[in-house]
Amino acid sequence: MHTADKIVQDHIDSPFSLQNDKAYLAWREEKLDNYSRFLQAQPVTISDLSNPTESERRKLGDSCRKTNLVLYESDAENTDPAAVRAQLRSFAECMGLRIAERHRSAGELGIVALQVSKAERQRGYIPYTRRPINWHTDGYYNGPDERIRAMVLHCVRPAEDGGVNQLLDPEIAYIRLRDRDPAHINALMHPKAMTIPENREPDGTLRPVSIGPVFSIDPDGSLVMRYTARTRSISWRDTPETTAAVRALTEILNGDDPMMLTVRMKAGQGVLCNNVLHNRTGFDPDASAESRRLLFRVRFHNRVKGS
Repeated sequence: MHTADKIVQDHIDSPFSLQNDKAYLAWREEKLDNYSRFLQAQPVTISDLSNPTESERRKLGDSCRKTNLVLYESDAENTDPAAVRAQLRSFAECMGLRIAERHRSAGELGIVALQVSKAERQRGYIPYTRRPINWHTDGYYNGPDERIRAMVLHCVRPAEDGGVNQLLDPEIAYIRLRDRDPAHINALMHPKAMTIPENREPDGTLRPVSIGPVFSIDPDGSLVMRYTARTRSISWRDTPETTAAVRALTEILNGDDPMMLTVRMKAGQGVLCNNVLHNRTGFDPDASAESRRLLFRVRFHNRVKGS
């Protein structure tokens, strides 16, 4: 049975069911209204990153429930990496999140430092260079049992020049595609829509091949997206419908959609999200000068509490 057909059976009342235009249109109107309000809002101020107040937690969860992401700002003076790691670990626990990092670069407390690096285990991987990163959701190469549902990106030290992120809620991408042609959604929900081949890590461990849909529905009814704009080390299901859907998604992400959020984070600022689409521009182009840019990334197996 095609995954999209099963979703129709299991979630017939869902706005993500292609058989339920009434539910979709009502949800779509509310979603776009909430997102427009979000784009006008200021970041949530967190007085103590290690222990947000009940009011702060409620604001964070409410934003993620409506738009799948929220910007926050905390103490900009706290630039000690060890202290920030500890705060982020506590912050995750306060938001009910289960840390998922078993990544080759996961350091203390399961937190990955995104910075320019020449370390052997990071050599050749774009996140540890100054180069731009194309659109993706995190953990797109993971198998179904290891999906990334949520993520924090926290800025400890910004780049001197560049390092701008764009973010887009997968539900907005879903709306844009479905409005163009529901067949695009059907193609990207196919269980073999996108394949990431196996990869042998520098330490000899093997990451197995990952085959799955781009869009899927969790048992709780929430939409999940697994995607990368990479053209290397990826293959798409060889059908005209899939080719058309991928082309349409590429056009949307490379366009100037008003719902895209563009942010160049300052020290102490961060993004908490239910694994939204994001990219990054290149930064600090003068290769003769050291780049001090440092972001911490924490990934989770469950969604943000309250969302």
